[in-house]
Amino acid sequence: MYTGGTGYSPQVARIISFAALIVPFILTGYGYLHAVNIIDSKNFISFEMLTLISVSWMIIAVWQFLVPSKTRMTVALRLSLYHVLAAFYLLFVTGIVTPFAACWILLLITASVYFNRLAVLLSVAVFLITVLADIFTWGNVSVSTVLYDLAVLVAVLICAVVVMSMGRAQAIDRSELRRSHEQEVLQRDRILTIVNNLTDAVLSTDKRGIIRVYNAASLDLLDTNDSLNGHHIDIVLPLVNAENKPVEVTTLAKSVTSSQIFDDVWYVFDDGERTRLEMTISPIRKTFRRTSNTEDGHIIILRDITKSKSLEEERDEFISVVSHELRTPITVVEGSLSNLEVMIDKDKVSKKVLRDAVDLAHDQILYLSKMVNDLSTLSRAERGTADVKEHIDVQSLLKSLYDTYAPHAHEKGLAFDLDAGAQLGQVEVSRLYLEELLQNFITNSIKYTKKGSVKLTASRSGDTITFAVKDTGIGISKSEQAKVFEKFYRSEDYRTRETGGTGLGLYVVTKLARKVGTEINLKSRLNHGSTFSFTLPVYKEK
Repeated sequence: MYTGGTGYSPQVARIISFAALIVPFILTGYGYLHAVNIIDSKNFISFEMLTLISVSWMIIAVWQFLVPSKTRMTVALRLSLYHVLAAFYLLFVTGIVTPFAACWILLLITASVYFNRLAVLLSVAVFLITVLADIFTWGNVSVSTVLYDLAVLVAVLICAVVVMSMGRAQAIDRSELRRSHEQEVLQRDRILTIVNNLTDAVLSTDKRGIIRVYNAASLDLLDTNDSLNGHHIDIVLPLVNAENKPVEVTTLAKSVTSSQIFDDVWYVFDDGERTRLEMTISPIRKTFRRTSNTEDGHIIILRDITKSKSLEEERDEFISVVSHELRTPITVVEGSLSNLEVMIDKDKVSKKVLRDAVDLAHDQILYLSKMVNDLSTLSRAERGTADVKEHIDVQSLLKSLYDTYAPHAHEKGLAFDLDAGAQLGQVEVSRLYLEELLQNFITNSIKYTKKGSVKLTASRSGDTITFAVKDTGIGISKSEQAKVFEKFYRSEDYRTRETGGTGLGLYVVTKLARKVGTEINLKSRLNHGSTFSFTLPVYKEK
C-alpha cells in the first residue's frame, strides 16, 4: 500500500477508505431526492446526468475500497476523479447551496494525508472554480446566493488552513517521533553491541522471570544455539548448590534488593556435567516509579569459575602442604644448631656428637635446597620462562650428564653406565626442561638403589629418540605406580622413608614432560628396579 503524506497512518487511511466508500452512496441518495422534486434545486439537469455521476462515483468508491492503492500515481488518479465527480455533482445536481458541500472537507483531508500542502491548495482551487462556475453558469447572482456561496467558500478555505496546519504539526510530530525512534534504535543497538562483546554471559528477565535479552556469551556458556527469548530463566538455567540440591534463580532474585553475587552454584548440562558459576543478580528499577521497591525484572551476569576455583583450591592445598613440609626440616635444623651451640661450650663433648649434629643440620639444609630447587623449576615451567627451544646434540648432553653423576654413583658403590648410539642426532626442546627431566630420573635412581647399577640410555628408532634411566633399586609396587607422579606423594615403603625426599620430583617431571611434548613411561617391579623413559622427535633441518 502507498504510504505518503504528512499525516499518513494505517488507521487514518482505513477511516478515509470507509468514508470514501459510504459518502458517494449518501450523496447519490440525496441527489435522487432532487430528481423526484422532494428537494428543489435550480442546478438539477437530468436524471441521466445524476445516474452517470452516481454510477461512476460508486464504481470508483468500491474500487478504492477493495483494491488499496500501491503507487502514488494510483492515489492521485482516484483523488482527481473524486474531485471531478464532486464538482459535477455540485454544478449539475445540488448546487453549492447544500449542506453536503461541506463534504469537500473530506477531499482536503485526503489530499493532506496522502500528499502535501500543494495538493490541499489544488483542492481549494478546484472548489473555487466550482463556486465561480455555479455563480456565473446558472446566473445565480442574487445577493443571498452569492453570500451563501462565498460563506461556503470561506468555510472551505478555513478548513483548508486548519488541515494544512494540522498536517504541518503532524509532520513535525512524526519527524520528532521518527528521530526519537531512530535514537532509541541506535542506543539499543549500541547496548546490544556492547553486551554481545562481553565475555561474561548476560541475561535480562522481566518480573515474571521470562528472558527478554541475552548475549552471545550466554549461548556459549550454556552450549546451545537455540533462542532463549521467551523462555523462563529457571528452565534455561537449571542450577544446583554444593549439596546437589536444586536452586531456582527466581527464588534468589526475590531475595535480592541490590546487586548480589552468588559463587556457590553449579550449572548442570544435559549429560550431567557440571560447571561452577559466579552469578550476579541485579534488580531493574525504573527511576520514574513512585515506589522504588517496584522491580521490572533482573539483570543476571554469569561467569564460569570452575577453573579459577579449582586453581584457587589447588593453590591453597599446595601452600598448606609446602608449609607443612618446610616446618619439619626447619625445626630439625633449628634444634640441631641449638644443641650444637650448647655442646660447643662444654669441654667434654666428643667430636662424634658434634659431627652428628652438624651432619643432621646439613642433611636438612640439603633437603630444603632440593625442595626450593624443585619449586623453582615448577614455577619456571608454569610461567613458561624457559620455553625457548634449542637444537641439542643428544650424545653430547648424555655425556655431560654421565660426567656429572658418575662420581655420585661410584661413591655409593654403584655402577653407572651410559649406552648411547653414535648417530642419535639432535632434538629441538628447552635445554633446561630436558636436563631437569633426566637429572630427576638419575638422582632418584642413585638414591633408591643400594647395590647394582644405574644405566642411562638413548636409542633412535626412525624419527624418534627414546631416553631411559634404568636401575636395580627397590622398585615401586603396582598399587603406587600411578600415585608417584602426584605432588608431595611418598611411598609407604620403609626403604623410601629412610631416604630424604620432597615428594615433588616426579610431579615436576610430569609438568616438564608436558612442556616438551612427551609422556613419561614407568616400568617397575618391587625389589627388581625401575625404568623411567620418554620419547622425543628427531630434529630435521628444513
